[in-house]
Amino acid sequence: MWSNATVVRGDDGLILVDPGIDGAELDELANDVERLGVPVVAGFSTHPHWDHLLWHSRFGDVPRYATAACAQTAGDARERAQAMAAESASGIPLELIGLITPLPADGGPVPGELVEHDGHAVGHAAVLLADRGVLIAGDMLSDILIPLLDPRRPGQLDAYMSALDLLEAAAQHATVLIPGHGTVAQGPEVAARFAADRAYLDALAQGDGTDPRLSQEWLAGPHQSNLNQARPVSG
Repeated sequence: MWSNATVVRGDDGLILVDPGIDGAELDELANDVERLGVPVVAGFSTHPHWDHLLWHSRFGDVPRYATAACAQTAGDARERAQAMAAESASGIPLELIGLITPLPADGGPVPGELVEHDGHAVGHAAVLLADRGVLIAGDMLSDILIPLLDPRRPGQLDAYMSALDLLEAAAQHATVLIPGHGTVAQGPEVAARFAADRAYLDALAQGDGTDPRLSQEWLAGPHQSNLNQARPVSG
Protein backbone atom coordinates (compact mmCIF):
# COMPACT_ATOMS: atom_id res chain seq x y z
CA MET A 1 0.00 0.00 0.00
CA TRP A 2 1.47 3.31 -1.08
CA SER A 3 0.31 5.83 1.52
CA ASN A 4 1.20 9.54 1.61
CA ALA A 5 1.57 11.57 4.77
CA THR A 6 1.75 15.34 4.23
CA VAL A 7 3.43 17.87 6.51
CA VAL A 8 2.17 21.43 6.08
CA ARG A 9 4.01 24.36 7.62
CA GLY A 10 1.53 26.88 9.02
CA ASP A 11 2.05 30.19 10.77
CA ASP A 12 2.46 28.58 14.19
CA GLY A 13 4.03 25.27 13.31
CA LEU A 14 3.47 21.99 11.50
CA ILE A 15 0.14 20.34 10.64
CA LEU A 16 0.31 16.59 9.93
CA VAL A 17 -2.26 15.50 7.37
CA ASP A 18 -3.13 11.77 7.38
CA PRO A 19 0.14 10.73 9.07
CA GLY A 20 1.41 7.21 8.63
CA ILE A 21 0.07 3.78 7.86
CA ASP A 22 2.13 1.61 10.23
CA GLY A 23 4.35 2.02 13.26
CA ALA A 24 7.63 2.15 11.34
CA GLU A 25 6.33 4.92 9.12
CA LEU A 26 5.03 6.87 12.10
CA ASP A 27 8.47 6.63 13.71
CA GLU A 28 10.19 7.77 10.51
CA LEU A 29 7.83 10.70 10.21
CA ALA A 30 8.51 11.66 13.83
CA ASN A 31 12.25 11.59 13.09
CA ASP A 32 11.77 13.82 10.05
CA VAL A 33 9.66 16.28 12.01
CA GLU A 34 12.18 16.44 14.83
CA ARG A 35 14.95 17.23 12.37
CA LEU A 36 12.94 20.19 11.09
CA GLY A 37 13.00 21.70 14.57
CA VAL A 38 9.49 23.11 14.16
CA PRO A 39 6.72 22.09 16.60
CA VAL A 40 3.69 20.08 15.52
CA VAL A 41 0.62 22.16 16.38
CA ALA A 42 -2.19 20.00 14.95
CA GLY A 43 -3.19 16.98 12.96
CA PHE A 44 -5.82 16.71 10.25
CA SER A 45 -7.66 13.63 8.97
CA THR A 46 -9.13 13.90 5.50
CA HIS A 47 -11.72 11.15 6.16
CA PRO A 48 -12.73 8.55 8.74
CA HIS A 49 -11.02 5.40 7.41
CA TRP A 50 -8.60 3.77 9.86
CA ASP A 51 -5.44 4.47 7.85
CA HIS A 52 -6.16 8.20 8.01
CA LEU A 53 -6.85 8.34 11.75
CA LEU A 54 -3.41 7.43 13.09
CA TRP A 55 -1.14 9.27 15.48
CA HIS A 56 2.01 8.82 17.55
CA SER A 57 2.90 10.19 20.98
CA ARG A 58 6.07 11.67 19.51
CA PHE A 59 3.96 14.09 17.48
CA GLY A 60 2.72 15.59 20.73
CA ASP A 61 -0.56 15.98 22.58
CA VAL A 62 -2.05 18.51 20.17
CA PRO A 63 -5.53 18.89 18.62
CA ARG A 64 -6.37 16.57 15.77
CA TYR A 65 -9.05 17.88 13.47
CA ALA A 66 -11.43 16.81 10.72
CA THR A 67 -14.76 17.93 9.35
CA ALA A 68 -17.67 17.61 11.76
CA ALA A 69 -19.12 14.68 9.82
CA CYS A 70 -15.75 12.92 9.72
CA ALA A 71 -15.17 13.43 13.44
CA GLN A 72 -18.62 12.04 14.26
CA THR A 73 -18.18 8.99 12.04
CA ALA A 74 -14.67 8.31 13.34
CA GLY A 75 -15.87 8.51 16.93
CA ASP A 76 -18.75 6.14 16.30
CA ALA A 77 -16.51 3.59 14.55
CA ARG A 78 -13.37 3.98 16.65
CA GLU A 79 -13.31 0.42 17.97
CA ARG A 80 -13.75 -0.93 14.44
CA ALA A 81 -10.91 1.27 13.21
CA GLN A 82 -8.66 0.01 16.00
CA ALA A 83 -9.47 -3.58 15.10
CA MET A 84 -8.78 -3.00 11.41
CA ALA A 85 -5.48 -1.28 12.20
CA ALA A 86 -4.42 -4.16 14.44
CA GLU A 87 -5.15 -6.63 11.64
CA SER A 88 -3.58 -4.58 8.85
CA ALA A 89 -0.39 -3.06 10.25
CA SER A 90 2.06 -3.32 13.12
CA GLY A 91 3.46 -1.00 15.75
CA ILE A 92 0.52 1.42 15.67
CA PRO A 93 -0.48 3.06 18.98
CA LEU A 94 -4.04 1.77 18.88
CA GLU A 95 -5.14 3.95 21.80
CA LEU A 96 -4.44 7.09 19.72
CA ILE A 97 -6.53 6.11 16.70
CA GLY A 98 -9.48 8.33 15.83
CA LEU A 99 -9.14 10.93 18.60
CA ILE A 100 -10.26 13.80 16.41
CA THR A 101 -12.55 16.79 16.87
CA PRO A 102 -14.38 19.07 14.42
CA LEU A 103 -12.26 21.80 12.91
CA PRO A 104 -13.35 25.22 14.22
CA ALA A 105 -15.19 27.50 11.85
CA ASP A 106 -12.18 29.78 11.47
CA GLY A 107 -9.96 26.85 10.45
CA GLY A 108 -7.85 27.01 13.59
CA PRO A 109 -4.20 26.32 12.79
CA VAL A 110 -4.98 24.50 9.53
CA PRO A 111 -4.09 26.83 6.64
CA GLY A 112 -5.87 27.04 3.33
CA GLU A 113 -9.41 26.08 2.43
CA LEU A 114 -11.29 22.84 3.04
CA VAL A 115 -13.21 21.25 0.18
CA GLU A 116 -15.76 18.99 1.88
CA HIS A 117 -17.74 16.32 0.04
CA ASP A 118 -19.15 12.81 0.49
CA GLY A 119 -17.23 11.01 -2.24
CA HIS A 120 -15.51 7.83 -0.97
CA ALA A 121 -16.41 8.54 2.69
CA VAL A 122 -18.69 10.68 4.83
CA GLY A 123 -17.17 14.06 5.65
CA HIS A 124 -14.26 13.64 3.28
CA ALA A 125 -12.28 16.86 2.81
CA ALA A 126 -9.42 18.02 0.64
CA VAL A 127 -7.14 20.85 1.76
CA LEU A 128 -6.46 23.54 -0.84
CA LEU A 129 -3.30 25.57 -0.24
CA ALA A 130 -3.92 28.03 -3.06
CA ASP A 131 -1.01 30.29 -2.13
CA ARG A 132 1.33 27.32 -2.59
CA GLY A 133 -0.48 25.77 -5.55
CA VAL A 134 -1.12 22.49 -3.70
CA LEU A 135 -4.28 20.40 -3.31
CA ILE A 136 -4.15 17.63 -0.68
CA ALA A 137 -6.89 15.33 -1.98
CA GLY A 138 -7.27 12.54 0.57
CA ASP A 139 -8.40 9.26 -0.98
CA MET A 140 -9.33 10.77 -4.33
CA LEU A 141 -7.56 11.09 -7.69
CA SER A 142 -5.03 8.29 -7.27
CA ASP A 143 -3.04 6.88 -10.16
CA ILE A 144 -2.92 3.40 -8.57
CA LEU A 145 -6.44 3.07 -7.13
CA ILE A 146 -9.79 3.31 -8.87
CA PRO A 147 -12.51 5.47 -7.31
CA LEU A 148 -13.72 3.47 -4.30
CA LEU A 149 -17.44 3.82 -3.55
CA ASP A 150 -19.14 3.04 -0.26
CA PRO A 151 -21.65 0.24 -0.96
CA ARG A 152 -23.47 0.98 2.31
CA ARG A 153 -24.62 4.40 1.14
CA PRO A 154 -27.01 5.08 -1.75
CA GLY A 155 -26.30 7.49 -4.59
CA GLN A 156 -22.55 7.00 -4.53
CA LEU A 157 -21.98 7.55 -8.24
CA ASP A 158 -23.66 10.94 -8.08
CA ALA A 159 -21.87 11.81 -4.83
CA TYR A 160 -18.51 10.92 -6.32
CA MET A 161 -19.17 12.90 -9.49
CA SER A 162 -20.22 15.91 -7.40
CA ALA A 163 -17.03 15.54 -5.37
CA LEU A 164 -14.94 15.57 -8.53
CA ASP A 165 -16.72 18.76 -9.64
CA LEU A 166 -15.79 20.47 -6.36
CA LEU A 167 -12.23 19.22 -6.44
CA GLU A 168 -11.75 20.17 -10.07
CA ALA A 169 -12.80 23.73 -9.29
CA ALA A 170 -10.31 23.79 -6.43
CA ALA A 171 -7.59 22.32 -8.64
CA GLN A 172 -7.78 25.40 -10.86
CA HIS A 173 -5.70 27.01 -8.11
CA ALA A 174 -3.16 24.18 -7.84
CA THR A 175 -0.33 22.79 -9.92
CA VAL A 176 0.42 19.95 -7.48
CA LEU A 177 -2.06 17.31 -6.30
CA ILE A 178 -1.25 14.96 -3.43
CA PRO A 179 -3.49 11.87 -3.24
CA GLY A 180 -3.76 9.73 -0.14
CA HIS A 181 -2.32 6.79 -2.09
CA GLY A 182 -0.11 6.84 -5.17
CA THR A 183 2.18 9.33 -6.84
CA VAL A 184 2.00 13.09 -6.56
CA ALA A 185 0.55 14.68 -9.73
CA GLN A 186 2.07 17.83 -11.14
CA GLY A 187 1.20 20.06 -14.09
CA PRO A 188 -0.85 18.34 -16.81
CA GLU A 189 -1.01 15.10 -14.81
CA VAL A 190 -3.49 16.81 -12.46
CA ALA A 191 -6.09 17.11 -15.23
CA ALA A 192 -5.32 13.55 -16.32
CA ARG A 193 -6.29 12.24 -12.87
CA PHE A 194 -9.73 13.85 -13.16
CA ALA A 195 -10.18 12.46 -16.67
CA ALA A 196 -9.27 8.94 -15.53
CA ASP A 197 -11.69 8.98 -12.60
CA ARG A 198 -14.53 10.40 -14.68
CA ALA A 199 -13.96 7.79 -17.39
CA TYR A 200 -14.12 4.99 -14.82
CA LEU A 201 -17.31 6.32 -13.24
CA ASP A 202 -18.95 6.79 -16.63
CA ALA A 203 -18.07 3.20 -17.53
CA LEU A 204 -19.29 1.95 -14.16
CA ALA A 205 -22.64 3.67 -14.72
CA GLN A 206 -22.93 1.63 -17.91
CA GLY A 207 -22.15 -1.60 -16.06
CA ASP A 208 -18.50 -1.77 -17.10
CA GLY A 209 -16.03 -1.76 -14.22
CA THR A 210 -12.80 -2.06 -16.21
CA ASP A 211 -9.99 0.43 -15.69
CA PRO A 212 -6.28 0.42 -16.58
CA ARG A 213 -5.45 0.82 -12.89
CA LEU A 214 -6.89 -2.65 -12.21
CA SER A 215 -4.34 -4.25 -14.53
CA GLN A 216 -1.13 -5.74 -13.18
CA GLU A 217 0.31 -5.27 -16.66
CA TRP A 218 -0.35 -1.53 -16.30
CA LEU A 219 1.48 -1.41 -12.97
CA ALA A 220 4.40 -3.33 -14.43
CA GLY A 221 4.50 -1.27 -17.64
CA PRO A 222 5.77 2.22 -18.47
CA HIS A 223 3.76 3.70 -15.59
CA GLN A 224 6.10 1.92 -13.18
CA SER A 225 8.85 4.35 -14.11
CA ASN A 226 6.66 7.16 -12.83
CA LEU A 227 6.23 5.34 -9.52
CA ASN A 228 9.97 4.89 -9.14
CA GLN A 229 10.72 8.51 -10.00
CA ALA A 230 8.32 10.09 -7.54
CA ARG A 231 9.85 12.91 -5.55
CA PRO A 232 8.73 14.66 -2.35
CA VAL A 233 7.02 18.00 -2.74
CA SER A 234 7.94 20.85 -0.44
CA GLY A 235 5.68 23.65 0.71
